[in-house]
Amino acid sequence: MKQITDTILMVRPVQFRMNEETAVNNYYQDQQFHKEIKDADANKRAQGEFDAFAKALQDNNINVIIVNDDEKHDTPDSVFPNNWLSTHENGTAVLYPMFAPNRRLERRPEVLDALEKHGFMIENVMDYTSAEDQEVFLEGTGSLLLDRANETAYCSISPRADEDLFIEFCEDFEYTPVVFTAYQSVGDARLPIYHTNVMMALGEEYAVICLDAIDSKAEVKNVLKHLKRTNKEVINITEAQVESFAGNMIQVKNKDGKKFLVMSNQAYESLTDAQIKKLERFNEIIHPDIQTIEKLGGGSVRCMMAEIFLPKAI
Repeated sequence: MKQITDTILMVRPVQFRMNEETAVNNYYQDQQFHKEIKDADANKRAQGEFDAFAKALQDNNINVIIVNDDEKHDTPDSVFPNNWLSTHENGTAVLYPMFAPNRRLERRPEVLDALEKHGFMIENVMDYTSAEDQEVFLEGTGSLLLDRANETAYCSISPRADEDLFIEFCEDFEYTPVVFTAYQSVGDARLPIYHTNVMMALGEEYAVICLDAIDSKAEVKNVLKHLKRTNKEVINITEAQVESFAGNMIQVKNKDGKKFLVMSNQAYESLTDAQIKKLERFNEIIHPDIQTIEKLGGGSVRCMMAEIFLPKAI
């Protein structure tokens, strides 16, 4: 299976703001910034950041499918579609159970329709959303890090990532599960990081990960065992760099097969010269400035990009 794709789905926000329903366990949302900016201004800024980011991808010959959000529902986090949707080479689209009730409204059939209009085939929809009735959640490729080529999935357990449902996903898709818990310091407490993709990213040849966020030495050893088994070069980042979204990266390719690593400008500026040099051995780096989206949404570029692996209609 392919690990990276040349086609990305992005959802342009129309009512972006800080989502109060996610702030209860997403400690990357900036409450002070929220107090200082009006919602209308936040949305306008987010749209500008979105447009510049999408253009940067398109300028590098990466295929970007843009779907506009609508105003039918209160969906302040619609700019992060990877949490409710993943797609797979066998023609399957997967719908995931979401922690915040207002995020469940992001699952719009029009988004899947747009993929089909662009020539992609959806032959099956795997729907895990009934788990919401039991207050069980697994937020897409925010919670799941898929090493598609090696059929291995990594998941940091949190209120947004249920271990039993993760194991069920791995059984359904025949992935080897790698389970751990990553933490961040909030005041004097060590609390679970809400999404795995905040502290870890997988490229074809490498893994970017914050090992210090995994407090269990046994879990660190197990994660490293699987990364080394799949021949990934491990590039370690610090907890401070995670705070700057340096873990929230994604490797993609363009229509000519050239590889890129996409991260935010904040993430890029947090890296050392040595880390950048290591990453640039594998791919060119694209680093758009999305400060407003990061501060209020508590997510970064990886969350904004839903990878499309579906087969093309003949």
